[in-house]
Amino acid sequence: MKYRSLLAGAVMMSATAVAQAGQPATDGLYSADRLMDAHVHLQNEDKDIGEVEDLLFGDDMMLQAIVIETDDDSFSPQDHGYVIQRGDFTVETSADTDLDELEYNVIVNLDRDALKQQDTWSNDWWQNARQQASQTWQKTSDAASSAWKDTRQATSSLLQRAGEALEN
Repeated sequence: MKYRSLLAGAVMMSATAVAQAGQPATDGLYSADRLMDAHVHLQNEDKDIGEVEDLLFGDDMMLQAIVIETDDDSFSPQDHGYVIQRGDFTVETSADTDLDELEYNVIVNLDRDALKQQDTWSNDWWQNARQQASQTWQKTSDAASSAWKDTRQATSSLLQRAGEALEN
């Protein structure tokens, strides 16, 4: 009986350590309200090319992309804007700690030619992106559920065999 408790405790501690190892470090807290309409610049350029028009979140409520509306005449379409995927932009925060004074500056990590190749913000893009994201989320959810069932079954078998070995 004593060995079962030790084995169960070891399994629980291992599961906790694995869960904690998978958690990313936090970078801080950001205001969606302040990010909306933030100035947008291209990498290696100081000129303001537009502003953040929309924030796009996935089913997991993680920011997936931003939509920028360009003011610069060298970009079109100016009315729809461009969809910039997570990883293709960074956000700089002003040094102010007071929420009323806080400002963000968005740097798009693309040059002008690469920006012009980005998807344009439209209803067709929206419908396609929603469908693809939903399918991806469902596949991920199904895989995670299956992995959990396999892990639970393996742990149960391990504990049962250990208990039987201790009884013999």
